[in-house]
Formats: sequence, C-alpha cells, structure tokens
Amino acid sequence: MRPVGSRAEYINLRNGGEQQYLMHRIRDGDETAKGRLLQMNYSCLPNDDGTLKGSTRMSTTVGMDIDHLSPEEMPAVRERILAKKDELGLKMMEESARGQGYHLVFARRPELSQEENLKWASQLLDVAYDGQATDITRVFFTTTEAQLLYLDDAIFENDEAPMSKDVSTTLDMTTTTLSSRLSAAHGEISTAKYFKGIPYSAIIDEYWRRTGGVPAEGERNKRLHQLAANLRSICDDNEEWLLALMPSLGLPEAEMRSIIHSACKEPTKGSRMMDQIVDALSAADIADIDPDDQECSMVNVQWSIKKLPQGIRDSIDAVGPTLAMPIVTAICPCIGALATGVRLDVHGTRRGLNLISYIAGDFASGKGSIDPVVEAWMSETAALDAMYLMQEQEYTAKKKAAKNQKTQPEEPKLPVRYITLNTTVAKLAERLANAEGKHAFSFTPEADTVAQKWRSSMSDFSVLLRQSYDGSKYDREAKSIDAVSVHIKQLLWNVTMCGTPDALYRVVNNYTDGFQSRIALAQTPDNTFAPLEDTPYVLTSRQTERIQQIAHLLPLMQGDVVLPKLEARGREWLEKVRLEAMKNDDRVKARERFRTCVTTQRMVCCLMLCRVCEQLIQKHGLTGAETQLKAQPSLWRDMLLKAQTPALLSTYDVIADQLLYNALYYFRDRIENAFASRNYKGTSERRRMGKNDTIYERLDPQFTTEQALQQSIAIKGASITVNSVHQMLKNWKQQGLIIQTEATHYRKVS
Repeated sequence: MRPVGSRAEYINLRNGGEQQYLMHRIRDGDETAKGRLLQMNYSCLPNDDGTLKGSTRMSTTVGMDIDHLSPEEMPAVRERILAKKDELGLKMMEESARGQGYHLVFARRPELSQEENLKWASQLLDVAYDGQATDITRVFFTTTEAQLLYLDDAIFENDEAPMSKDVSTTLDMTTTTLSSRLSAAHGEISTAKYFKGIPYSAIIDEYWRRTGGVPAEGERNKRLHQLAANLRSICDDNEEWLLALMPSLGLPEAEMRSIIHSACKEPTKGSRMMDQIVDALSAADIADIDPDDQECSMVNVQWSIKKLPQGIRDSIDAVGPTLAMPIVTAICPCIGALATGVRLDVHGTRRGLNLISYIAGDFASGKGSIDPVVEAWMSETAALDAMYLMQEQEYTAKKKAAKNQKTQPEEPKLPVRYITLNTTVAKLAERLANAEGKHAFSFTPEADTVAQKWRSSMSDFSVLLRQSYDGSKYDREAKSIDAVSVHIKQLLWNVTMCGTPDALYRVVNNYTDGFQSRIALAQTPDNTFAPLEDTPYVLTSRQTERIQQIAHLLPLMQGDVVLPKLEARGREWLEKVRLEAMKNDDRVKARERFRTCVTTQRMVCCLMLCRVCEQLIQKHGLTGAETQLKAQPSLWRDMLLKAQTPALLSTYDVIADQLLYNALYYFRDRIENAFASRNYKGTSERRRMGKNDTIYERLDPQFTTEQALQQSIAIKGASITVNSVHQMLKNWKQQGLIIQTEATHYRKVS
C-alpha cells in the first residue's frame, strides 16, 4: 500500500470510473461487486518495502467498522456520531458499501491498544463495532464521494504513533488467524479465490500464457516453483493459500507443499509480472457490464473476455486485451466467409454473413499482430488454395510449352477463395466468379496496397465491395473475346484491411455512394507512451489449434436462421440512436445507424456460431463434433437459438456503439461536406450557381420586366436582349421562383 497525501488525491481515488460503476451495482443488490472496490487502511503505515502484511507501524488514527444497522437506525447513529465528532476526534466518516453501516476514522489514544481504542469509541458513541476488525492492518472497502459524510484534512498527515501493547499479537499471527483476518477484510470474497475482483484461476492462466504454456512432464517442478514465487506476492506469502490455489499438475500434495515452501523461503520481493498480469486483466475482464447502464469509452472498449467463445477468446489472448475490438472486427469477416452456408435474417431480409472491415491505427500501434491471427483462421482455406495455385502454375507451364501448337491446354476454373488484393480488377473478378457460390476472402495488412494497385480503379473496387456486402448480382462484360467476362448471381466476398487513417481516406474517397457505411471500422488504442511489455503478446500453438478447430467446423453449417432475441436487440439499439440523433438533429448519425445495425447483427451472429462450435467440441471432441454436424444438419441452428445468451447479446451494444463512434469520428465532416457539395444531386432542390442567380438576388421582392433588364445588363453586359430576359423570367416561373402579378410585374416566392 501507499500513503494518500491530500484531499484532492483522496477524492479522486474515490470518484474513479470503476468505483462509481461498482457502487452502482452494489446499491442495486449485486454484492459480489464489493470485492473489487478500492481498499483503504486507516490504522497503520506501510512497511519499509511498501507492504501491508505484518505492519507494526501504527498511525495516529484508528479505523472503525460499524455494521448491521437497520434503515431506521442509520439516521440516528449518523447524528450521534457527528454530534460527538470533536470529543471523538473524528477524521473521516462514510456510509459502508451496502448502506447498512458506517466506517469511521478517529484520533488514536496512544496509551490504548487498537482494540481498547475501538471499545472506547464504541462506549462514547453507544454503538457496537465489528469484533473481527480489530487488527491495525484491517482494510475497508472504500465508497465514492457521494457516501462521504465527513472529512478532516488532518487524516492525511500520516504520522506514526508509539507502539502499543497489542503489537506482539500482530507479529505472532498464525496461519489460522491470518485466514480469519482475510475473511474479515475481504467480505464476500472470504474464500480467497479472487484478487482485486479477478479470479486467481484467470491470473494463473495468463501466467502460463506469458511463460510458454502449461508445463509438460519433466519441467513441472521447476515451473510450479516459479509460479509460486510470483504468485506469493498477491497471496500474502501464505503457503496454505497457495496450496489451495495452485494447480498440482498431477503431483502429490506433499510434493506441492515442498515446492511452495521452498518458493516462500526466498527473500520477500514483489513480482513485476504479477503486477502486469493484474493490470491487464483488470482492464480486460470487467464482467457483465451492461452498456445501457454506463457511459463506455469509445476508444478503450472493455470486454468480458472470459465469457467470449473459443476462437474469439484465443484471438484476443494472442494480441492482448487493449486490441480486443480491433481483433474481433478483423476476424468476423473470416468467420463469415468460413460459415459461407449460413444466411441470417435481419429485418426480414436473409443474406450471408457478408462483412468488410478496416482496422485503423498509426504505425507501430499493434496492427501487425492481427496478421497471424487472420492467417490462423484461414489456414485450412489457404492450404486448399495452395493446391489450386499449384495446378494453375502447371497449366501456365503447359500453355507456354504449347504456345505454337494447334491444340492448347484447357484453362482450369479453380475455386481459389483466399484472394490477394494485390491484383487487377479482371483477375479479381475472375477469382470471384470461380468461387463456386462460396464466400471469397481477402486480407491486407497494408491498405495502401489497395490504394496503389487500384488507384485508377477505386470506383470498381468500391462497387465490388458494395455489391458483396449486399450479396447482389455482379456482371462484367469485356469487349475482347479473350478478356474476362463474368456473371455472378450472388457476389460473396469478405474483406479485412489494416492501415493508417490516411490510407483509409485513400481507400474510401467517396462519401455519398454507401461504401463507407458498409465498412466495420475499428481503431487501435493510442500506445504512444505505453511501456514495452516484458512478455509481448504472441499467437501460441495452443491458441492456433483452438482457432483452427472452430474454423474447421464453420463450413459444415448450412441454412437460413432467424435469431429473434438478436433482432430485438438490434431494433432497441436502432431506436435508442434514432432518439439521440433526433434530439441533436444529427442526420449523419441517424443515417449511419441503419447499416451499423445490420453489420453488428452479422458480427454477433459470428460470435454465436463460434459458441455453438465450442459447445460441440466440449461435448463430443473435434471429430465427434464434425460427425454430429454432418449427421444432424439442423443441429447447429437449434443450438444457435440457445446461444442468444445475455452475455453474448450484451456484446451487440458494445460493438454497435463502437462501430458508430468510429464511423462518425473518421467520416462525419467528410460526409457532411459531401452532401452539401454542389456536385451532390441528392435532392430536387434548385442550386444557385450562375449569373441568373445573381440577377435574381439583386432584384427586389416585387419587380418589373424593366428592372430585370437593367440588372441583366449590369451583370451580363450591354449585349443582353429583351428576348433573353423574357426567357429568363419564363424559366423562373417554371421553377417556382416567381409568379406574375400583372403584365410586366412579378413577385418572388423563394
């Protein structure tokens, strides 16, 4: 622990975003959230190494817990305490987290022990104190400023009081006493399975991930010793605690005790790796956050990663929690392409999981870590394509050899589905036509590849992607008989691009044709000042295997599906955004929401399909899951309906809000300017831009033919004729700009 030195720092700690959110949950009845609140100690100072455990350095204040008060008792006790604040030496008073008691801090009587101080205050105030909270190392779950009833700045002096007579008890704590103290200090987490609200099991899993995976036989003892040496820093060096938490990996209890004892005998020190793991999991695993109940940061989206299905979870683990939204946005087009036989009903229209993604980020922002994850998802398709490409090379060699021969080899139409973007319009169209009615997929880690290769054909690129998003017909006729002509009944092509923001503007350079609104856009977080990880995130062989298992099963799913809960969630979100946009007359936001809703439903459906695959693998194994899907063609559809769980449905709002935010962040100004441009003919409203408009503006609301002639001469010169003026007036009448009141008199109506 560390001292808090000022009122401003203290209030800032109490009013942190997570504190506010957790208190909201606790007051709504979710007491499990209490264990994640900030903890404060008011009775002792830290050891020289900054630790709390075993401290004998009493502070000049005492923390007191008054609990189990009824709603009727609360006001009377509060008034009694505040009335005697001077006699008590009150330094701080707050409501407890559940609102059923108070935490007090008062001036220590140095001649009394810790418990004697508590008894003295109890008698003075005529209240009972928590008999289990009598140690100077006792911590209190801190609430927010809203629950803070009294604060004296003297509390921040952090002076040390003389040693009292009960210190020896503190120094001689047994393991049993420590366990009971932990139970008292941690409330609902008395089983000691959580650290700062994070399951120790999740911390151990992350430790294995960062250190090369779960140890194999032959290295178990060494690796378990290393785990214990690191884990002890967040287990109070308690051997019994570690024994209960650590995996044994098949070792007997006696051997585990020996390993743990050896690790705990080493000189006490902190663990930087544990600090990093806890920080990472704290940022990533805030579970069950309902976006309707809190303001969510649009750049640093918080996912409940452990509740996401196999494949998705492994993809996030491979790049780190800060890239959760970018990696999910990047891999959903892969999943949609692999599940090529699945058609989702959205607003009554059934189409494939057609998705186009762009991951925007500055250089060195982590976009490169997405590449191997995408490759893992598409590895089976890529392996099949490698065989087709080899056949193409053989054909090319035969064609060259038979160049001057009368009989030419027949060109094969091979269904290559993992298509490079570094190609021509004609070649791409040919590849898409040969995909045998299945989804093709393209990925580029550098979007400038597209901008440079398609520089003169960006409109063709835009048309292809727009039609692929809608799954509509695509035709391309060529004049030459040898050139490529294609007729695709239903264009199915998913694309993921990564690049810088300026490359995004080179790829998307038209803001009124609908291309931009069809893109699922994510951005990497700003890592400009982020420290370098001791153990960078990498895709492990185990993560690759788990991703490939899901990818192998997705193509086995065929058919149409209606997901009523997902559809209802989408409609709720649409209405919420519609009302927000109406309040601000935000036409761009209101229009962007339509396709954002469709895109998000497709993305969440991709997550749900992965959940179905995961459940089948868990129950039957990979081979058994494949057998089940082939034997029961409707099985996946029935399971998908059940996959509409609250946890997965809650991802809808996170994804939709993020996609909408990013679209507006990157394109709002450009969209508004494009629609306001003279070149945009989106309405029938007349646009004024010529000399006749200048003449019109200079005329009075009521004018004559003579006055119109004079203004025409002034603007166009002396060569103007009366006939040309009459024609101008006739045009104005037809356009509804003027009405004729008399023979030579007119009145403006616009």
